[in-house]
Amino acid sequence: MRKPLCMLAAWTALIAAPCAHAADAAPADALSLTSISAGAWMVKLPKAYEEAWAAYQVFDERPETGWSSAEGETTNQVFVLELAEKAQLDRLVFDTGHADEASRSAKDIRVEISDKGADSGYAVLAEISLKPKADNQSFALKNAAAGRWLRLTIRSNHGAADVTELMDFRAYGTPLTKTPSPAIAGTYGTNYNDFHLLQQGPALSGCYELNEGVMTGGMEGRIMKITWREHDQKGTAALVVSPDAKEFFGFWWNEGQEKQAAGIWQGKLKSSKVGGCPHWAGGAQQQLARDLAKYGRIVVYGINFDTGLASLKDESRPVLDGIATLLKENPAQKLTIEGHTDAVGSAGKNKPLSQARADSVKAYLVKSGVAEARLKTLGLGSDKPVATNDTPIGRAQNRRVELVKQ
Repeated sequence: MRKPLCMLAAWTALIAAPCAHAADAAPADALSLTSISAGAWMVKLPKAYEEAWAAYQVFDERPETGWSSAEGETTNQVFVLELAEKAQLDRLVFDTGHADEASRSAKDIRVEISDKGADSGYAVLAEISLKPKADNQSFALKNAAAGRWLRLTIRSNHGAADVTELMDFRAYGTPLTKTPSPAIAGTYGTNYNDFHLLQQGPALSGCYELNEGVMTGGMEGRIMKITWREHDQKGTAALVVSPDAKEFFGFWWNEGQEKQAAGIWQGKLKSSKVGGCPHWAGGAQQQLARDLAKYGRIVVYGINFDTGLASLKDESRPVLDGIATLLKENPAQKLTIEGHTDAVGSAGKNKPLSQARADSVKAYLVKSGVAEARLKTLGLGSDKPVATNDTPIGRAQNRRVELVKQ
């Protein structure tokens, strides 16, 4: 790995300044508002040299992967993003350290923001000149305009005539709005055949027409966090929903191979009717019951907590009510409720937090009429990750509740 570098070259924007010390950079656990894991939607992307260099990789928070322009198209390459929320940005960060050659590294870049739309109303945030083959080139923004649409124009590289490359772009700041999770139920045509998605509050369940695939999960903002299963194979996925709730795009992982996404998963809405598959139980509660009976353990997304606290968010009620109903319909069933966190913070904080969250779930179920003797709790902190803790999208998947048959 290359050591993080700060941009030292002079540039012209008056509202931004290159970082001089590591302390000026964004915290390691900060969430980039332009990342797929934050719910940013890619409105416009430039052509790529080939699929292995696809432009979405600029927003995956992995500096080892990135975008390469189509051959001969080295200047004025435009990316447009719609952020999950209107935001005021305070820092921009670029990675070029893993570009194939120094001359191919992106150099002169203009960053603009708009609060009107993807095609108009832009104000310049910064005009930046990057160093070749250097990661963590960080620029502070002062009194920057707020907005929801971000336009990134790569105007030149360091001299290559064939392609221009940018590995990663991140932007940090403060969200100024809080948009409710969208309604997304329906049938989507995807790169893995039709995807039938049922939404009950934040709870998600569904099936897809490949290898008898089924999924359960939950919404967190514009992100679908799901667990998928095909016969004896399973894994996770994190998918961002478009602002109009007619498309989704994201990544999926195989169980046990969480360091690297196995592929992308994308789809477009075909019908608002959910439909179904012969192999699907037909609802979140029904699928949970079926998976619990068959496998003895289930991941439950859609049970959400306030950051750093054990207090349940109101949006979690439909999922919890479904679990309570499941237990009432199966009076002999006993469960252990496991709380899991990401790896941000120390084990001394995460273990008690995960235990307190599991206890909160138990308390809700007991209040709903489930006998306390049927429920145990266990806080595991970050000991049992289902995804990498190296990226925000992985950490989001690791923050979860699991139910285990006793």
